[in-house]
Amino acid sequence: MRTVSILGATGSVGTSTLDLVEREPDRFHVEALTAYSDVAGLAAAAKRTSARIAVIGDPARYDALKDALAGTAIEVAAGPRAVVEAAARGADWTMAAIVGLAGLEPTMAALSCGKSVALANKESLVSAGSIMIRAADSAGARLLPVDSEHNAVFQCYEPEPGRVSRIILTASGGPFRTWSREEMRPVTPAQAVKHPNWSMGAKISVDSATMMNKGLELIEAHHLFPIGADRLEVLVHPQSVVHSMVEYIDGSVLAQLGSPDMRVPIAHALAWPERMQTPCQRLDLAAVGKLEFEAPDFERFPALALAKEALAAGGARPAVLNAANEAAVAAFLAGEVGFLDIAAIVAEVLAQYEPDAPEILAEVVAIDAEARQKAASVMRRIAA
Repeated sequence: MRTVSILGATGSVGTSTLDLVEREPDRFHVEALTAYSDVAGLAAAAKRTSARIAVIGDPARYDALKDALAGTAIEVAAGPRAVVEAAARGADWTMAAIVGLAGLEPTMAALSCGKSVALANKESLVSAGSIMIRAADSAGARLLPVDSEHNAVFQCYEPEPGRVSRIILTASGGPFRTWSREEMRPVTPAQAVKHPNWSMGAKISVDSATMMNKGLELIEAHHLFPIGADRLEVLVHPQSVVHSMVEYIDGSVLAQLGSPDMRVPIAHALAWPERMQTPCQRLDLAAVGKLEFEAPDFERFPALALAKEALAAGGARPAVLNAANEAAVAAFLAGEVGFLDIAAIVAEVLAQYEPDAPEILAEVVAIDAEARQKAASVMRRIAA
């Protein structure tokens, strides 16, 4: 039996992971579940899975969680430090699905245990990629990619040096793939979170709409599959059937295909190196009929260009990019800035702030905080 911890258990990836775990109770036992504020969802999941501990990130909700789990043998804790401690309990397999840089320290704690960590938190690897990879190597931990694109590459990738000529990450293009810049100008949060293919959380849905998500995934791929940034490409594929491709030096191109359901890549990581059954819809290529591909448009979607530039520059640029984007997306979802302002805010912060490359976790956190402050200053000027 494999012990499992899920960091971010009430989000989209967390609930999909729970769905798979609960289907095979003889194969998986839940060690820890965490959430930030959803007491009801966390308590219900902890009861269903007989988790050993449930942790709520918001310390003000500790009493509510304790009351919800009264009469059970489930441990209860609250606060950011308790989330980190839950991650460090040494489960055989940990799902790192806390959104944003808030997931960095818990993910690092899980890596320190030297077990398997399934990574659904791209922001952590974008901001602290080299630090995380060193930590995983030092502890003997295995990073298993869960993003559909990186998991697809993982399934097709032969790591022997010199065999791979390029990695191609596919992108749906989001809900505004065919829209002009002027058509995108009045876009609302409700429109931006309606992804045409995938069911995802609000932040990642907005990132998909701006195509920043694909830019962050390029940076993530650079750390997971170190073949060189110049051999990483993006290809728009509206059907989201081909999840990514690996081209080899002999001209062969291997691709992973499947229905757009996050439970497929999660199941691959959860059972790895084996496979497991899923309830996901099977791919019917005859019904799909045809597959379309097109080059990305960097002018209509400047966020993707900003991410490529940050990857090429290296150092602290990806961390600054990520922090400014998180702040701008949060402001957009709150109705404080416009859709097209998101990339503009990120560009301005990148132009203002160029710190030295971080060497330790504390430096990543400091860079992130400073970049967010600069983004807030830009947003105040926009709102004035």
